[in-house]
Amino acid sequence: MVNSLAFILSALHQTYNPVLLTENGNSGAQMIDSGRFNPTHADARTSHEDDIPLPVDTGDLDARENRASEEFSQSMLFDLGQIDVRWDVEAGTLWAFMTPHERPNSNQGLIRDTMTWLSESKRLFSAHPSALKFMVLGSRFPGVFNLGGDLEMFAECIQNRNRDALLKYGISCVEIVDRIWHSNDMDIINIGLAQGDALGGGLEALMCFDVIIAERQARFGLPEVLFGLFPGMGAYSILSRKVGPVLARRMIMEGHVYTAEEMCDMGIVSQVVEAGEGEEATRQWIAEHSAHHAGYVGIARAGRRVNPMTLEELTDIVTTWTDTALMLSDRDLRMMRRLASAQTRLR
Repeated sequence: MVNSLAFILSALHQTYNPVLLTENGNSGAQMIDSGRFNPTHADARTSHEDDIPLPVDTGDLDARENRASEEFSQSMLFDLGQIDVRWDVEAGTLWAFMTPHERPNSNQGLIRDTMTWLSESKRLFSAHPSALKFMVLGSRFPGVFNLGGDLEMFAECIQNRNRDALLKYGISCVEIVDRIWHSNDMDIINIGLAQGDALGGGLEALMCFDVIIAERQARFGLPEVLFGLFPGMGAYSILSRKVGPVLARRMIMEGHVYTAEEMCDMGIVSQVVEAGEGEEATRQWIAEHSAHHAGYVGIARAGRRVNPMTLEELTDIVTTWTDTALMLSDRDLRMMRRLASAQTRLR
């Protein structure tokens, strides 16, 4: 563990070194993306009508394939503002990478795109449920998975006593947490890929995934206690189920920042790999587990039945978080804005 305030401020002030990643390390696989991973690539297109492969069942008729092709090409899934999505038909994997416009946090635009990613994925694959086996979420922001809540927006709402806006934001976040925790109500395994730091709400979202693959340099923490608040968008609920209520409470109250190895030792992170190897390790994990996909889906579903987590629980807690936020002192707000300003300098 490292000192949370010192780490967070130093990390936010430094310039993150981008890791060079291949667009598709799986040669020969059919891969479709939104066209924004590498705009200069010779195969990049503005329209997906010619290059989106379909989930194929051997008994499909041509007419059905044509209808599905048209539906895929017109879907919002491949045209989100802050999430790039690509479909690997051979691996049955839908890859998504956050591409925040400004600060690498959970701004309201990213929240909307995340909900669209989830809802549109379910809608598109409802007619081909066996085609989609894995959903992966990572980030293209160098050195960062996600730094959590929109602190500048929080401070403004608190200062203006705008409880409704703050609560609405929180409920939107826990609705996403609930959808990811329940694997989007689909027969899939969802995988969180952390190639950089996940703090606050970013860590809360990451911990919802069935499998978390983290690169060694990534750091994880819940720093809300530094400005008199607590992580209210799922941390207590998720950690209590993953590591037990005693350790969950300690992690939240102490606000330490943890290494990827420490998170793996606690059972939160599934696998730690070297810097730059996250995507390839994820592909390898998928390849090794694809043959027994149904069994892993069943295990995940059984785990959620043994330790159920409801949207009602999450909403109750985020309501408490909202009311607690409105009691923060001026000193707490200054710290919150200091961290928000440091996030801004990452742009």
